[in-house]
Amino acid sequence: MPSRQVSDSRIVHGHKRAFIRAGSGPVLLLLHGIGNNCQTWAKVIDRLAQTHTVIAPDLLGHGNSDKPRGDYSLAAYANGMRDLLTVLDVERATVVGHSLGGGIALQFAYQFPERCERLALVGSGGLGPELSAGLRAATLPGAELVITALAEVSPPLRAGLQAVENVGRVAGWRRLGDLAQALDALLGLKDIEARRAFLRTLRGVVDARGQSVTALDRIYLADSVPMLVIWGSRDPIVPAQHAEAVRTLVPSARVEVFEGAGHWPHLDEPGRFCDVLLDFIATTEPANHDLDSWRRLLAQNWDGVPRPVGR
Repeated sequence: MPSRQVSDSRIVHGHKRAFIRAGSGPVLLLLHGIGNNCQTWAKVIDRLAQTHTVIAPDLLGHGNSDKPRGDYSLAAYANGMRDLLTVLDVERATVVGHSLGGGIALQFAYQFPERCERLALVGSGGLGPELSAGLRAATLPGAELVITALAEVSPPLRAGLQAVENVGRVAGWRRLGDLAQALDALLGLKDIEARRAFLRTLRGVVDARGQSVTALDRIYLADSVPMLVIWGSRDPIVPAQHAEAVRTLVPSARVEVFEGAGHWPHLDEPGRFCDVLLDFIATTEPANHDLDSWRRLLAQNWDGVPRPVGR
């Protein structure tokens, strides 16, 4: 039986933070990607909420959350998630992040290891420079004018893109469906505040050469928290080779590549996604942050050279 989903919001630091909450039990924090909102998790929330409290926020600048002129860095997003959880009286959570949300999840685990029980990364940002040409182009001067022009003619275009996306997913043309969904997210930036928040967020982590922010120099710290990595083998936005980088640098991580899936494996294969995530949670113990262990890890890697955990 589907769990009751409640749409709610809180004011944090003077800004509205919208979220969906469902279920009961250990907390799962689901962080969406850039240009998306909490509805990107719609196909998996009911299943996950059968055994967990699911909290799926609209990140600041997205969905029904406020879109202020402010700080859209990964660190600021991680701070915002800590503060939202605190307001909701949640001390610890398993953090699941897709795309930009994966980068935020990595930053959250790095800044607040005592709050992070497990880490699940889905087509995550922050694990290598490679990125689709479309997102790199959106960082260039004049991008706001192009996005504004697209938004002004968005209703018929979005209808067409929805049809393309549906056909692509039914026919198994995942790359086509993913590209249609990515463009649809741009067309959904209806007001100037949303467009500016999108560009501030994107330009904080991406430039014309690709992703400019990486967690690879600190990924060895993942030895202190159970990590799951899920990727689509045909991801046209963030390449699946980034999953292999994690496999090499963090041998303790569980890496699952969904053959034929694209950038949204939780949309392409929601049943399998839930199976893998729930099994990962059931077969791992929540991290118990220990300052001495953290200090030893840092000391062993003082030269800043990424290396497999345990070496």
